[in-house]
Amino acid sequence: MNSLFSKKISFPYIVVFVLISALSTFFITSFIDNKEQEKIIELSQANSSCAYKVDRLEGYPLIKPLLFVDNVCEGDGLASLKVEVNNVIQNYKNYQGVISASVYLKDVTANEWMALNEEEKYEPGSLFKVPILIAYLKMNEEHPGVLDKELLYNNAFNIGKSVAYTSKTIQLGKSYKVRELLRYMIVYSDNNATALLNNNLKPDVLMKLFKDLELEVPNVSAKQYFFTAKQYSLFMRAIFNASYLTIDDSEYAAELLSKCEFNEGIRQGVPASVKMAHKFGESGTPTEKQLHESAIVYLNDKPYILTIMTKGKDNASLSKLIGEISSVVYKNKLAN
Repeated sequence: MNSLFSKKISFPYIVVFVLISALSTFFITSFIDNKEQEKIIELSQANSSCAYKVDRLEGYPLIKPLLFVDNVCEGDGLASLKVEVNNVIQNYKNYQGVISASVYLKDVTANEWMALNEEEKYEPGSLFKVPILIAYLKMNEEHPGVLDKELLYNNAFNIGKSVAYTSKTIQLGKSYKVRELLRYMIVYSDNNATALLNNNLKPDVLMKLFKDLELEVPNVSAKQYFFTAKQYSLFMRAIFNASYLTIDDSEYAAELLSKCEFNEGIRQGVPASVKMAHKFGESGTPTEKQLHESAIVYLNDKPYILTIMTKGKDNASLSKLIGEISSVVYKNKLAN
């Protein structure tokens, strides 16, 4: 038979033919796989009601630094924990004189979050000292030497409110470096140190901080300012992420917060061996107390940010509630 198939084909041609066939199959399969993957991604995006919200800093000509990345929806992995925390709150509302409580939890490892009573707003009290801290560190970044400036405490301040939780305070007639005043403000929650710092704070730096975090810019002449638990958590997240201050200044802020002496809230539910960076605040009236706390809890390789804000008839019940919520969250994160 004098046909093409009856002729002998040399070995090199066979090798080339096999290689071409194999490569063709590989590229065709890869193309199909990539197309299928793209379809799967597109379908997933189309079928999902959630999306990621990305917040970036504005005001730079060539860059947009990343601040936060959040899933718009609450995390499925926190659903059972949310039920448990809500049960605790309802029990305190029924039997302990608690009026309301709000919780925001951010699992920074899984990038999941949950919130309870997230629309309720509260007066922050001493929680406002954290944005003041951030503003001073930002001032020092822009004008090095601010933290070493000395301020004289020569006039007593009329704070105009009574506080249930007191600690050390600065002394009249003495001068203090700004960094020392920051320590008194954060570690001891000293209102006198805070007032002295406020008198020397550039308002535009504080205003810009709120604007950058997409929060309502506070009116410097207003007597009250309000936060939700989720909104306030942005300050702690900015410190943890080192997304607003430099890495060194973020570390400095977290280290100060880790020395906060208040142990009547979130610390009740977290072992002393677990490090926390936290700040509490108290506000309200004689008939309606408010007690809040926000913390970065450094649980092994599963850190989380927890903010709890409460209203009720007495600080003792609110303190106990914060501690119980903290305990429930800690045990859940320890187990998962």
